[in-house]
Amino acid sequence: MPEGSLGRGLDALIKKSTPKKKKETKDKTKQETIIKEAPKPKTEPNINLSLNDEKIEQIKKEVEKNPRISLWSAKSAACLRYLKKTTPEFSISNEASSILEEAIKNKYPEIWELFDEE
Repeated sequence: MPEGSLGRGLDALIKKSTPKKKKETKDKTKQETIIKEAPKPKTEPNINLSLNDEKIEQIKKEVEKNPRISLWSAKSAACLRYLKKTTPEFSISNEASSILEEAIKNKYPEIWELFDEE
């Protein structure tokens, strides 16, 4: 599937954002080093955080009843199944949960805090 397409599932969430890189070039006329910043990566669209307390409570109740989610990712599934077959007591569900939670927490910290249990 092409890189920008929908349906990349877990692979899309765990991609690391690339830090700004600085590129050094020499100005041939002045013989001094000029530092240029790499182009800024595209920013994520702003997420509307205007959920009211009633919606948040409704979501919490839904998640209490059914915390499961489904996703499709052939590469992720292959990697996790490899680990399951080669690592004693490896749990695909526990590993996927851990990776997904960390990725979501980093990508959407404001939303994560709405559901953070104290």
